Amino acid sequence: MTYLPFSPDPRPLGKSGIMVSPIAWGMWRFAGDDVAAAQAKVEAALAAGVTLFDTADIYGPDNGEPFGAAEALLGRVFAAAPGLRERMALATKGGIVIGTPYDSSAAYIGAAIDASLKRLGVERVELWQIHRPDILTHPQEVARALEAAHAAGKIMAVGVSNFTPAQTAALQHFLPVPIAATQPEFSALALAPLHSGLFDQAMTMGLTPLAWSPLGGGRIATPGTAREQAVADLLDTKAAAHGVGRGAAALSWIMAHPARPIPIVGTQRVERIAEIGDALKPRWTRAEWYAVLEASMGERLP
Repeated sequence: MTYLPFSPDPRPLGKSGIMVSPIAWGMWRFAGDDVAAAQAKVEAALAAGVTLFDTADIYGPDNGEPFGAAEALLGRVFAAAPGLRERMALATKGGIVIGTPYDSSAAYIGAAIDASLKRLGVERVELWQIHRPDILTHPQEVARALEAAHAAGKIMAVGVSNFTPAQTAALQHFLPVPIAATQPEFSALALAPLHSGLFDQAMTMGLTPLAWSPLGGGRIATPGTAREQAVADLLDTKAAAHGVGRGAAALSWIMAHPARPIPIVGTQRVERIAEIGDALKPRWTRAEWYAVLEASMGERLP
């Protein structure tokens, strides 16, 4: 049986030279005032082999907390256990402004980066990403702000999130620093990057895709339609063959694509975080991978 190629080893984040794990841990729901509990989650992710940690300045209000709350909580964890910071590649995002909704002007980007660094209690982050494209800011202005932050040593690499391939190309045209990462929604139930040209662009430009909502916003765990159930059944077959859960099989399906997407796992339960490494176990044949794709599309490929 011939499996699609996959390596569980650390890989470069785009062309930045930064090495990261094949799975990331996301902090959209990283919340609360219990620093010890928050530290336990970070330590569990590191113990599971995760080195790429993804947060954002907007993480907080969805949890009933202030803007910047998730970054501030992580900053308190770093203050309590300083050694954790140097064991990870830290990524954050900015550009979403409640009520605006987006601002990528040079002035805002500069202020947002400084504010994130202050909340996190760090001098730099490995990756800073524009969270969503601001269509009212010229990409040349965005590039100027990002280049300045990079030159100042505040950000080691630049990424984009929820950008179209054309928006990414426009920014790169004006930006002398190579864009390292692109963050789309991608899962066995959300296939847009396969058809929009985003993964093709990632492979062409050497971008690392970071897949958010890799478990389909919970729909893979609890299917609600015949299409979702058909995907879940195929994932269950693969999971059983490798002694892992359905979620691990879903993550492994993502990672089998040649663009080498890195799924961002968002679980906040320590016991589930400890199982992240299970996703490195399943291997897919070409026929098995395409079967999941066809089930998700609800039609046979021509």
